Amino acid sequence: MSMRFVRAFLSSTAVLSLAAVSLSAQSKDAKKDPDQIGNREVDKGLNWYSIEKEIAMGKAYAQQIQKQAQVVDDPVISEFVNRLGQNLARNSDSKIPMTFKVIRDDSPNAISIPGGFCFVNTGLILTAATEAELVGGMAHEIGHIAARHATRTMTRQQVGQLATIPLIFMGGWAGYGARQGAGALLPFGFLHFDRAFESEADLLGLEYMYKTGYDPEGMVDIFEKLDALNKRKTGKVSQLFADHPLTGDRIVTAQKNIQEYLKARPEYVVTTWEFDEVKARLQAMEHRRKPTLQDDPNRPQLRRRPEQLNERNLKAGL
Repeated sequence: MSMRFVRAFLSSTAVLSLAAVSLSAQSKDAKKDPDQIGNREVDKGLNWYSIEKEIAMGKAYAQQIQKQAQVVDDPVISEFVNRLGQNLARNSDSKIPMTFKVIRDDSPNAISIPGGFCFVNTGLILTAATEAELVGGMAHEIGHIAARHATRTMTRQQVGQLATIPLIFMGGWAGYGARQGAGALLPFGFLHFDRAFESEADLLGLEYMYKTGYDPEGMVDIFEKLDALNKRKTGKVSQLFADHPLTGDRIVTAQKNIQEYLKARPEYVVTTWEFDEVKARLQAMEHRRKPTLQDDPNRPQLRRRPEQLNERNLKAGL
């Protein structure tokens, strides 16, 4: 092999390497440019699931959740939340149609599952002081859906499961049982994303709410509320967000991302009378469903002797 050929080969390899780095940098920077929303591929990464398979799987999981959870069927509340979600979805990178449902749950949270399904807890609506805060929580979940974090996480877990195959050959049936135990956690593993995916969903969510016209500071505000709740109710709230970046860090990062990547606009949507009406409606609904003392089967009861009951019934005209 001549030296001229070696130099030419190395030169062409270097050019290809630089081109790959350049394309990688462009792809990475695109996620930080809201002007490119809809024209970028934020869902790139190892994924063994086609979009069609993901949607079919998501429908099955959504049916399970709706059987186990209490879906709010109030038309005003459900239509409002669905409209917010669809507006955000239209201004996102998602290639998957989305469905939004409200479920009765006091925790200030929302969850997304494969196939574009998003469930918003009543606790998140009641915790939010403005529409932008509610949108901030929802936009984060839309970031997960657009980047297909659920099926990418499931793919990673299945890759990890392949690594447990040698367990079958270690300890006979005991090894097989260990592998089966590892696989039992897979179906709902998509509910827990790693911190890199959570951070990416924060960034994408900020961009989506910004493009939709909402004040991105709404996401910062809802994070601050969650941080305050975390300090007051360490166990319950911190467990909800155990896989997320620390809330204080998320606040700082969100503020930094707003300053660096989102050009200031003269006006934003912060809240609307519809949000106030929906929140008041939900508060009234929650107040009505709270059990009273009379509804409590364990409430103290006055025991009467049979003769006292008969005397009381006669006086009452029964």
